[in-house]
Order: sequence, then structure tokens, then C-alpha cells
Amino acid sequence: MEATADIFEGVRVVELAQWVFVPVAGALLADWGADVIRVEHPDGDPYRALATQRIGADSSGTNLSMALANRGKRSVAIDIKQPEGLDVLHQLLASADVFLTSLRPDALSRLGLDATQLRNRYPGLIYARGTGFGSRGPDANQAGYDASAFFARGGVADALTPPDRDYPISQRGAMGDRNGGMAIAFGIAGALLKKQRTGTGCVVDVSLLATAMWTLSSDLLTVLAGQPMPRPKERSETPNPLTAAYRTADGRFIQLMMLQGDRYWRDLCHAFGREDLAVDTRFTSLAARREHSAACVEELDIEFGKRQFNECKQILSEIDVPWAPVQRVDELPDDPQVIANGYIGEVAAEGNTASYRLPTVPVQFDEASPVLRRAPELGEHTELVLTELGYDWAAIGQLRDNSIIP
Repeated sequence: MEATADIFEGVRVVELAQWVFVPVAGALLADWGADVIRVEHPDGDPYRALATQRIGADSSGTNLSMALANRGKRSVAIDIKQPEGLDVLHQLLASADVFLTSLRPDALSRLGLDATQLRNRYPGLIYARGTGFGSRGPDANQAGYDASAFFARGGVADALTPPDRDYPISQRGAMGDRNGGMAIAFGIAGALLKKQRTGTGCVVDVSLLATAMWTLSSDLLTVLAGQPMPRPKERSETPNPLTAAYRTADGRFIQLMMLQGDRYWRDLCHAFGREDLAVDTRFTSLAARREHSAACVEELDIEFGKRQFNECKQILSEIDVPWAPVQRVDELPDDPQVIANGYIGEVAAEGNTASYRLPTVPVQFDEASPVLRRAPELGEHTELVLTELGYDWAAIGQLRDNSIIP
């Protein structure tokens, strides 16, 4: 099913941002109907040139990294460091509901684009900024990327790295960026609601550091309670063997997640034909299974270990218990739940560009995913947007002659 309603129709967002974190927020708003005008330097966002996993600039086709972060937007290429270019930006801001930026505070101040200056000039403007480490404090102007601000300083690398490993584990691409982008979009939606009620804008702040702390809330709650940082236990030491992963005969894994173990234990034993375990006093209660955790894990290891992955999935699918297969990423596009819920969308072919698929925004309205639109080429809509602002062709030509636009 495809969405028919544009939730943010009529909302104009002017985006002055690079890389992934903040542009993702703009893409999510564009998915649901906002007119997102992406302002880039005529040289382009450095992300356009990033070669990564053969989905970026090293791809033989569409740069899917750029497409995911910028789908559905319009691109205007302007050199805002020159007065004439900055004037164009201000004309855009005068027509905007939201200013979305990833520039650091000092850079914004030098350009006269900090929150105080713009909100004084445009009282109804929502000023949304994504930063690495927050907009205040000694490191407010430090460059913050996903791997540094979210994964490293935010504690995620430490929390996920096994204690016997010499170096922190490597992060998967843009994990914090895309989660943080969701938070920015949520903040902007709230600010738009406030503006509708009061007529005034506000400042929306999201940092990668704060996103990491929110992601690690369970660990942080332990620390805030004065307890030592929890570390992964050996499987034989798990307090609830029914929330562990088990290896199948063909080397795959099944994740059990039976927090209410007493509710599910008998059904699980019956499914595996182990009625003896259902009445074994070592395992008949949560407390007993905790006390005899190693023995319980061993018994379940035997049962999963003598069956193939697909057989285990079939057995568990026939009883009402919480579990999931540990899937590979390359299995996700064919997952029946992914297909049924439209979690992967397709951008239709256009011109010389072939169609391609992208993950959709996790949020759906009326059980529908948005229609995905392609990302713009650098400066693709510069002339169109300038004419909308009232520039005639002579004025546009003058901007080009002065190297304000490409």
C-alpha cells in the first residue's frame, strides 16, 4: 500500500547540511510531503564523493548512500560565503518554516546564521540543528561524526566490545546518524505543532552524543543507580536461559526472548518432544532455571544443535512463544514481514537512471509507506528555485558570472 496523504504538505524546509546525520532528517520530512530545499556549495556535499561499501561514489550505478539521505529533495547550489549567495539563502529563509543545519556554531555565527540572529529576523522560523556533542559546552565546536561522537564518545563501542578483544569493534555505517536523524525529524514535527498553536518557532537540538546515551539507556540506568557497568555474561551464566541465542546443526542461530519463562517453558519442551524437561525440578520455575542456568543452556543446546535452522524455525512457529531467527542482512529483502509491510520501497526509473530500492522510513501513516522519489543531482533545481524567488534570467546569469551558482 502507498500513502495518499502528505503529512507535511505545505511545509518548506531549507537544509544547509552535509554528510548523513542531518540530511536524513530532511529526507524523512520530504518522504511525507515537505518541500525540502537542500542548499549545497557549488562543489557539492563531500558525501557525494565518499566511496563506501560499493554503494557510494565507488558504485557502478546510483550512489545509494546519497540517495537514502537526500531522496525527495530539491537541490540548489549556492556559494553562501559570498554576499550575493547569502542574500539568496535569506530569501529562501523568508519563505521557510524550518531551517535545518549541521554547520558548527562558530561557522553559523560568522555567516550571521546562528539561532538568535535568525529567530530575531524570522520569528516564526523553526531552527533545527544537529551537532556532534551538543550546542553548548567546551566541545560544541568540535567536528562530530557518527563513529566519533555516537559510537566512541557515546559509549556504544565500549558497551558492545567483548572484554577479551584488543580493539573496539568496528561500527556499521551511519548507525547513529540515521537514528539521530529520526530524532531531529521528531523534534521538527513537535515544533511545527507548537508553531501551529502559538504562531512562534523554536530551536530544536539533537546531538549524536545524546542519541548514543538514549540508545544505551538500559546501561545508563544501571550506572545512574550507582551499580557497575553491566558486562556480557557467558551463556552458561545467563540468569534466564530462555533469552539466549542457540546454534542449530547447520551453524545458524535462533534467538529466544521469553522474558516470562514460566509462561512458555512447558510449550517449548513439548515442541521439542522433551516432556521430561517440563517436569524437571531444576527447570520448572524462573528461579530454578536461574540456579541451574548452565544445565538448562546445555539441554537447549542439545535440542537446537541436532536440528537444522529451518526445522527449528518450523517448530517454534507452531507455538506461541517469543523468538526470532538470527538473520543475515542479505535475507531481509525476502523476509515475508518486510515484504508485507512495505519496508523496502522502489524509486522508479527516470531518464537514464535505472530503478533502485531503498529502505523506507520506519514510520507509516494509515498502514502505508511513502512513495519514494529520487535524490537530486547537485544544483539540479537552482534555476527553478531562483525563478520562484522572483529572479529573472538576467539576474540568474549575473549570479553565474559572479560564480555564486554553477
